[in-house]
Amino acid sequence: MMLGKMTKTLATLAVASLFFAGAALAEPIVIKFSHVVAVDTPKGLAADFFKKRAEELTKGQVKVEVYPNSQLYKDKEEMEALQLGAVQMLAPSLAKFGPLGVKEFELFDLPYIFNDYAALHTVTKGAVGQQLFAKLEPKGIKGLAYWDNGFKSFSANTPIKTPADLKGKKLRIQSSKVLEAQMKALKAIPQTMAFSEVYQALQTGVVDGTENPISNFYTQKMHEVQKYLAVSDHGYLGYAVIVNKKFWDGLPAELRGQLETAMIEATDYANKIAKEKNDQDLEAVRKSGKTEVTVLNAAERAEFKKALVPVHEEMESRIGKDILEATYKATGFTK
Repeated sequence: MMLGKMTKTLATLAVASLFFAGAALAEPIVIKFSHVVAVDTPKGLAADFFKKRAEELTKGQVKVEVYPNSQLYKDKEEMEALQLGAVQMLAPSLAKFGPLGVKEFELFDLPYIFNDYAALHTVTKGAVGQQLFAKLEPKGIKGLAYWDNGFKSFSANTPIKTPADLKGKKLRIQSSKVLEAQMKALKAIPQTMAFSEVYQALQTGVVDGTENPISNFYTQKMHEVQKYLAVSDHGYLGYAVIVNKKFWDGLPAELRGQLETAMIEATDYANKIAKEKNDQDLEAVRKSGKTEVTVLNAAERAEFKKALVPVHEEMESRIGKDILEATYKATGFTK
């Protein structure tokens, strides 16, 4: 009788332990995805798309928490937070990897290195892109994808049609030796500051102008504090979606595969909407009536290119001759 009672008790405990084990397994794995731009930018929209697909494909086993607009960390803080494991995923602009010690990524900051999206994607989707990602792994970072934002335009409170129009202007840049050299080539004064501080700096005259893809310019309301915008397409701004390597490697293989599928889909989506969003936002800037938009013609663009291409040679030893030559070969770049 006693034995039967004990057997029943043990069976009950076994069922209970299985229940609690199941409950523990049912707890979703949380990915905190932090970024510094608005929700309605290409990056913001793509991050939300990834969240949706990741949760669908893993059937809720992964929960993605997206924190836009520097809610968790500013530009300079987020990379350290990722390395420490305080967040699991970021999509920093490609200029952020130079200060981390991977200077080869400053390739993407070189003026006029990509004529169009087709040339760009031969790099981001090809061998050079993967070669760059491999350089992040010793830093505890795994590169997953490259997301477009768009080609950059100059803005200021005075008209911009020639390189001379930017002489002496204080222009905001991201932290990048290449971008410093670019502004100095124009005889402008580079001012490094966090993206979240740019609107106020323009409003108060701390800086005179900046460079941005149109979607960043519009969603951050810079058109309210800049009278002129020159569509120069002189440089590229894109992002690398990265994860904490230890976290990523520790995921079950099946889940990791599902998240890779979600990232492939999110990348296709990101790159598709980047151009659409920039075109829409350029029209919105025009309609606002607050900023005069000039699209540089072929001759004006050639003048800017002539002024800026010497930066390539100046930065060759920093970025690496092999990376630069591989990029030229992939894109068909000519000076």
